[in-house]
Amino acid sequence: MMDALIDTHNQPALAIQGLLRKLLESGAVDALLVPMALPAGNTTPMLVTDPAALDRAQPLTPLLPINAARAASQLTLTGHASKLGLVLRACEIRALVELVKFQQAKLDNALIIGIDCLGAYPVADWQAAPDREKALEQMLAQAPGGDLAPVAGLEFRVACRICELPLPEGPHVALTLGLVGVESGQLYVQARDDLAQALELTPAATPAGAPAGRKAARDKLVAARTQARDEAFAAIRARTNSMDGLLAEFSTCIRCHNCMTNCPICYCRECIFHTPTFEHESQLYFQWAERKVSVRRLSDTLLFHLTRLNHMATSCVGCGVCTEACPVDIPVGTLFRSVGQQVQAIFDYHPGRSLDEAAPVQEFREDELTTLGTRPHA
Repeated sequence: MMDALIDTHNQPALAIQGLLRKLLESGAVDALLVPMALPAGNTTPMLVTDPAALDRAQPLTPLLPINAARAASQLTLTGHASKLGLVLRACEIRALVELVKFQQAKLDNALIIGIDCLGAYPVADWQAAPDREKALEQMLAQAPGGDLAPVAGLEFRVACRICELPLPEGPHVALTLGLVGVESGQLYVQARDDLAQALELTPAATPAGAPAGRKAARDKLVAARTQARDEAFAAIRARTNSMDGLLAEFSTCIRCHNCMTNCPICYCRECIFHTPTFEHESQLYFQWAERKVSVRRLSDTLLFHLTRLNHMATSCVGCGVCTEACPVDIPVGTLFRSVGQQVQAIFDYHPGRSLDEAAPVQEFREDELTTLGTRPHA
């Protein structure tokens, strides 16, 4: 890997566009999945093959309309001949790693381009913001010190406020574009050797590789996010430490399944909640009502959430798209992450950290969970 610093002339977006354009023009990739600007001022991941179109690439816009790992799954699952570059934030990279483990995505002919996540705003809030350019400028100005705060009048997505893993990491990241802890006017680039050659990079003058202030800024950002995370988890655990508490938390659920549809870890091709299993005969409802006095309509809302939680708690990467997709503002992501943290700790598992680390549901260890009881003798 090569570490380099690029002079952005205080226009980091243009500098990143230039690097992505070089990747296409050099043939290092044939296509890019990258956030592109929409007329309304939002962005969305798009598949781009024409270098000229990258004038609209905006990977720094503080938005996460979808977890792009889902799009990467669609583009790679059944194989493809084109060399594909995937421009992703840290939580999207972690989700993609999990999908690769579960054979829902492939990296055989794809490379990951990770970009520092400075935080993201809810899509509707960003679209209604009176001065989006000022908000982005503030984030870029704060990035060198790692002290990131939302612009006045806006709040970061809840998932971003409690995300303690905002930077792309791991050997599976072929190209890193860094702003945290990097002097204003510069862009930190860490590239695989073949990509460094394609981008015509010059090694950084300092032997340490990464900028001197990057670790301190990262640590400061992570400390603030970790504290916010712990406070959020404590609050939601206090509210949901009983069945009545869980029922209350999900009492406004309208069973739209938006959280499941948008979750990158909910990859099942056929979901039990979309099968005749929950299409009960009409008379059954009346029988249940006679036995229980009353039966909630819509039914099975809590069962839906608990089943989904049981399926994906070990692989939840905390991207928060479930919360953003909820039309009644249930803090699905915070609740799932708080449970996921505890479950992942039991198995000493870190979702998305490594392609070589098997997920708990993929392997059996004879001595695991022994603290839950004594194994009976034969």
